[in-house]
Amino acid sequence: MSRITVTVDGTKYEEEVEPRLLLVHFLRDRLGRTGTPIGCDTSNCGACTVLMDGRSVKSCSVLAVQADGADILTIEGLAGSGGWHPMQRAFHEEHALQCGYCTPGMIMASIDLVQDNPDPSEEEIRSGLEGNLCRCTGYCNIVRAVRKGAQELGAAQ
Repeated sequence: MSRITVTVDGTKYEEEVEPRLLLVHFLRDRLGRTGTPIGCDTSNCGACTVLMDGRSVKSCSVLAVQADGADILTIEGLAGSGGWHPMQRAFHEEHALQCGYCTPGMIMASIDLVQDNPDPSEEEIRSGLEGNLCRCTGYCNIVRAVRKGAQELGAAQ
């Protein structure tokens, strides 16, 4: 067993974990953060994307011990006391989901994308979200949501 210290959604945790435990299982099974879905367990779909130290990672491809000392933000920690995060609101308003399974990972990856590029083109959004798969929507509404979320985030700063 290994002892890790990790901050998840603003709360610091010190836990004993097996060295082979994946971050996604740590978040879901140990901390109850079930908003981070397990999609493929092979890092192909991106449904399990979270922000680790501000950068998007697929939590099914990161060991919990690799997150030692990190600041993790999940979809549950995204909304503040004032309501939804602008990217969450944009996904809702632009109907950028159908079944919703990919939505947490899409939102988290989109936030990382617009941190680097606050005014992305459609092509840049599609390229930036390449590692996140949606089998329902066809991506048109997702692209619109990311553009709207980026605009709202830019206006808020």
